[in-house]
Amino acid sequence: MRGMMALYLTLIAALPLALLAMILPVNTYRAQGIEALDCDGPISVLLYALPALLIYGAGAILLYRDRRRRFHTAAAFLCLLILCSVGWNAVSALRASYGSASIEACA
Repeated sequence: MRGMMALYLTLIAALPLALLAMILPVNTYRAQGIEALDCDGPISVLLYALPALLIYGAGAILLYRDRRRRFHTAAAFLCLLILCSVGWNAVSALRASYGSASIEACA
């Protein structure tokens, strides 16, 4: 019981990190309306996305393994949704950074 409570508290504490990883723009210039390449790379997104992916991935696995209560299964599904949306933004940042136009212009 205490382990699950600690897991839920960890997931709640990591929610701002995950939300920040979801809403950070892949290209900061395009977010401002400027058509330019962002040569800084995906580090601005991955700095927040990697810890969120680890926390919510572990949370989804641990909560899904304990299927005695429906609440744990629903929480595991929410962790999976957060994991997918953060992962989508992280993959988008990597694809934008290592695309052919970015490699030529930022090299």
